[in-house]
Amino acid sequence: MKYAYEDLSPEQFEKLVVLLCKRLLGISVQGFAKGPDAGKDAKFVGTAELFPSKSAPWSGTTIIQAKHTNGYNKHFSESDFFSTTGSSNTIAKEIPRIKSLREKKELDHYMLFANRRLSGNAESEIKTYISEQCNIPQSFLYLCDVEQLENWLKEFPCIPEMAGIDPVDSPLIVSPDELAEVVHALAKEMETVQAAFDTPPTPRVPYDTKNNLNNMSEDYAKEQRKRFLKETAQIQRFLAAPENMELMRRYESVVDEFQLKITAKRKDYQTFDDVMNYLADLLLNRDPILRQNRRLTRAMLFYMYWNCDIGKNEDAETV
Repeated sequence: MKYAYEDLSPEQFEKLVVLLCKRLLGISVQGFAKGPDAGKDAKFVGTAELFPSKSAPWSGTTIIQAKHTNGYNKHFSESDFFSTTGSSNTIAKEIPRIKSLREKKELDHYMLFANRRLSGNAESEIKTYISEQCNIPQSFLYLCDVEQLENWLKEFPCIPEMAGIDPVDSPLIVSPDELAEVVHALAKEMETVQAAFDTPPTPRVPYDTKNNLNNMSEDYAKEQRKRFLKETAQIQRFLAAPENMELMRRYESVVDEFQLKITAKRKDYQTFDDVMNYLADLLLNRDPILRQNRRLTRAMLFYMYWNCDIGKNEDAETV
């Protein structure tokens, strides 16, 4: 893939979809606006310019939805996104809204864009389900997956620039892969070591000073220290062990990436509490190994902060 769609923010992905639909349908496509039920739709009313084709364009009201995920290699067919038996998956939640718009004659055609992969079987199953549930002909439904989106952007190469999906302007997104390896190995060691070490490593900058430098709230800082301080000594010992030299290199690679991303995007977050929570949520959502070790993942993030590997320090001029 030319673009890392999972690294976009939901707002960037929505903007990308709107700009594409302006090319496919027409310039009068209205952007995503939150409705009374918190759903977000874009809309086009009229005769499409190019879609599905110039010779047989859609005509009427087209409702457009964009569903973004931070996950890697996700699929339309995954149960959290589509299931004919569940009621809490993404598409099931949209069915009442689509049906309501259809009944009020405010929807003739429906387009769903997602940065997920779509197999032929899944496309047929999902279209059949929406068609039967909402009384919409299948020919009036369009599902766009990440591969088709990539093809559209090759057809209209100016759209990514217009959408501002330059990597320099990407949101605070970090890769969980190397951290997952470190956490997995550390978790295995902790299974054999029942008691954590009593004496935590001394932070390079006093904790209170670092909290002031980074605008971490007093309550959040106290809670972090209470929950995770006892793990810091064992994490330090684990990383310093000669047999874990390769894992230490991976850890250093992780903190380098985290620190650069945090420095670049720090202004987007009011407090460092927000940064820590965002990183934890992002990592846990994107990697199954980290999800299996939630507490240890959060402890590792705290260790990075406590050890002055991420965030502002007295000896570093960071934004």
